[in-house]
Amino acid sequence: MNSTKIKLSTTELDLVTNATFILTKNSIMGKVVETFGITASYFKETITNTQLPIEVIQSTPKIAKGENYLSLPWVILDYPRLFNKQDTFAIRTFFWWGNFISITLQLSGTYQTAYQQQLFQNLAAIPNNNWQLCCNNNAWQHNFNPANYQPFGNFSNQALQSLPFVKLAKKIPLQEWDNMDVFLLENFKNLLQLLTTQAVK
Repeated sequence: MNSTKIKLSTTELDLVTNATFILTKNSIMGKVVETFGITASYFKETITNTQLPIEVIQSTPKIAKGENYLSLPWVILDYPRLFNKQDTFAIRTFFWWGNFISITLQLSGTYQTAYQQQLFQNLAAIPNNNWQLCCNNNAWQHNFNPANYQPFGNFSNQALQSLPFVKLAKKIPLQEWDNMDVFLLENFKNLLQLLTTQAVK
């Protein structure tokens, strides 16, 4: 046997001997999933009377969770959700342990063609809006680092027209947990308005 011992730091030893930490973490993750389930019901009620395509409205919510997005646990709610090789229409709600809760509109293919111009016109009509637009070529990164997201107002018209896909997002810190339901529902409605109205007041 190798005589080199792998030792735990004081912090690691404290955690590995404390079952309460993991039990509490599991409880938190369960509450996120439960909250997202309730949120999905509100989203479905809200989207029913919109003019979005029927296949978008009739898609079913999906909640998934994992342990290792950049080494940290996560939970995702996708609704509406349409994903294939060419076309995407999705609104993704994302909980990321230690970081934030976010809501993201993702469009590609025919849906990007159909909605991008109106979406950007409406955003441009809202001064000082705090929506962030993805500037990365990888559609599956969710962090808000400057290499991944930039404020919408930072993009030139030329840059907006050359995007390979649209990912528009907003986040709140986990310290605002008690405001999560209001944040998500308000911004879900806001995204629907940005997509389906000719002018945002």
